[in-house]
Amino acid sequence: MLRLSFLFCCALFTVLGQTTSGPTVRFETNLGNIDVLLLPGSAPKTVENFLAYMKKGAYNNSVFHRSVPGFIVQGGGFQATLPGLPAIAQSAAVVNEFKESNIRGTIAMAKLGDDPNSATNQWFFNLANNAANLNGQNGGFTVFGRVVDNASLSVMDKIAAINVPSPGPLASPFDQIPLIAYSGGTVQQSNLVIVTKISEIPTQPAPSISDGGVVSATAFGAYSSAAPGSFLEIYGSNLAGEVTRGWSSDDFTNNTAPTSLEGVSVTVGGQRAFVTYVSPTQVNVQVPATVSVGIGLPVVVTYKTQQSAQVFIDMKLLNGGLLAPASYIIGGKQFVYAAHADGNPVNAASPAKPGETIIFYGTGFGSMSPFNIPIAGQIATALGTLQYKTLWKIGGADASVSFQGVTPGFVGLYQFNVTVPPDANTGDLSLEVTQNNKALPQTLLLPVRR
Repeated sequence: MLRLSFLFCCALFTVLGQTTSGPTVRFETNLGNIDVLLLPGSAPKTVENFLAYMKKGAYNNSVFHRSVPGFIVQGGGFQATLPGLPAIAQSAAVVNEFKESNIRGTIAMAKLGDDPNSATNQWFFNLANNAANLNGQNGGFTVFGRVVDNASLSVMDKIAAINVPSPGPLASPFDQIPLIAYSGGTVQQSNLVIVTKISEIPTQPAPSISDGGVVSATAFGAYSSAAPGSFLEIYGSNLAGEVTRGWSSDDFTNNTAPTSLEGVSVTVGGQRAFVTYVSPTQVNVQVPATVSVGIGLPVVVTYKTQQSAQVFIDMKLLNGGLLAPASYIIGGKQFVYAAHADGNPVNAASPAKPGETIIFYGTGFGSMSPFNIPIAGQIATALGTLQYKTLWKIGGADASVSFQGVTPGFVGLYQFNVTVPPDANTGDLSLEVTQNNKALPQTLLLPVRR
């Protein structure tokens, strides 16, 4: 069974790139920590410049002196010492190295408006996708790092949410300064948003996927292959940090599932998968609906700044599996999970009856009709039907199917309303399901009594 039941519990995502990465540094602020992966492969001189300021402690006890809602928060230029907020001593300007886009969660160098090569010590965090504005302005603003996880993004947003009084109590360049709980009068130290320290943090071991460590969800067949919309379980080591949890409603944005959870992201066939559960030894994801069908698609786990080696899985058009958890193995025989119309489970104490319509659940059964009904990464809100219909037999007799499609209110969970044949025998009957002329490989039983 899945280590954590992600299908029955209720995303900003981490911005990660493929460019050469360097150290991770931590911005310790009075509102929390922001961890940033530096990018010397894209901006080597800029990273060197930033680290030089950091190592001599220039940014310790500095202030976020400028905040523009929905745009940027800026710091690195002034000490958090009142009343004057003195300027931090500047070294020689660094050459402009624009390469990376100014998207949300990146950090870039500030500079004079008429000189592309004027950046010294000031930097800013992009609160939104500012590419259209900043990538082409003044030679492009040099991105030299990326925020590594949702916790850090939350702190960035927390700083951005601090009120900027207008008109402000301080003159330029502090006329857009964010002030905590400021109600007028003289600005106090407690009103400032302060960077207490910036320092390098140790790089952790890279995630490692075990041999044979990628399978479809064990409660739904544990196949060595998958299909678009299937759920995968990935086993290994260093796959995540200390936090172990599944996704929750707070991780969803507009009914869309997260592609990053606690700093963990996964690609399948080069596409971002939807992360449903993370732990140091297991990560569960849902395969994107748009992934290619083929042999040997690569699966890669990224935790913060480190990537695993590729492990490969075959991707089929259809790879249906019915819910049949290990707890339903009785006497060495695997029974399917099914529910009566009232939601109570079908079992030996409460068997299905001939003529009764019962409910089965599954994953990996492919696209829907209408085609715009999502099978991956979104909470289903509309009814439809499978594009590739399933045929059912219970105890060797044909069983009618009144509904087959994704379940509204869930992500990628298929529901089948199936009527037990009225003349079905009594006993633990075999269940046979075919789709697109292929039989499901599961060997399953269903208890039926009159």
